[in-house]
Amino acid sequence: MIVVTGGAGFIGSAVVWKLNLSGRNDIIIVDELGSESKWKNLNGLSFEDFYHKEDFINYIISDSVPFETEAIIHLGACSSTTEKDADYLMDNNVHYSQELAKYALENDARFIYASSAATYGDGSKGYDDDESRLEELRPLNMYGYSKHLFDLWVKRNGLLDKIVGLKYFNVYGPNEYHKGDMRSVVHKAYQQIMSEGKVKLFKSYHPEYKDGEQKRDFVYVKDAVDMTLFFLENRHKNGIYNIGTGKAETWIELVTAIFKALGKPVNIEFIDMPENIRDKYQYFTQANLKKIRSVGYKNEIMNVEEGVKDYVQNYLMKKEYLAL
Repeated sequence: MIVVTGGAGFIGSAVVWKLNLSGRNDIIIVDELGSESKWKNLNGLSFEDFYHKEDFINYIISDSVPFETEAIIHLGACSSTTEKDADYLMDNNVHYSQELAKYALENDARFIYASSAATYGDGSKGYDDDESRLEELRPLNMYGYSKHLFDLWVKRNGLLDKIVGLKYFNVYGPNEYHKGDMRSVVHKAYQQIMSEGKVKLFKSYHPEYKDGEQKRDFVYVKDAVDMTLFFLENRHKNGIYNIGTGKAETWIELVTAIFKALGKPVNIEFIDMPENIRDKYQYFTQANLKKIRSVGYKNEIMNVEEGVKDYVQNYLMKKEYLAL
């Protein structure tokens, strides 16, 4: 079985979709559905069974998982960059991951986990997935710190040559609809355009960046999934890798692509950024992809215009999910 934690979530359900397309349905979903609409991400996908995340970790700890595990793709986490409960993040994002990693290694199962570009903090140390410099990084929020702590635990325990950590940059695309405030700007902007005819973007509070010219590495979920599954197919490729496009683009370029996909004129209003996030805001992110390219990942990666066009025209406008 291939276990996908967070399998009902955004990237997790997209991984299941891509596995299905490749002919795999021997998949176990581990997640917590709650009362939101996340369950809709599973509607139209094929998998063997679903386990609540608490039930599954109990099976892991008691060494009583009722199936043979080929791989664990660990994408489940609290991904809110504004989460304030540090103890919850430690349990959910760090300790849970440690137990899964230990189980996978003890049972010769492939272990691939989600780290985050949030571990890079303000970017002053660069965006190179250089494991020798992990200790230099200073995340700006507790979410990023929780991901960084697990990366450090992996390194400290000599596991970098046995498992794979993936630092996802700004992922957008279908199946993110349930994420509330943590949805991508593409989804939020689409809704604003459809209801108001304009997009609201945060003003810049950094002298080096004009309003709307803050830059991020926006990566389409289909590409993020393709890079993720490259490591399932290549078990001997291990370590920590960036998952992005390798090209930072501005917020203005991003929303312009949305207007273009909709055939509408560009209309942007700049608004004040909430004070509580101003000192934690990343003004620039750009994945260095030399490492993932060096281990054999050859596929072309969509730019913002290409990814946004597919997302808007084939999913948002049609109200579609990733499904078979």
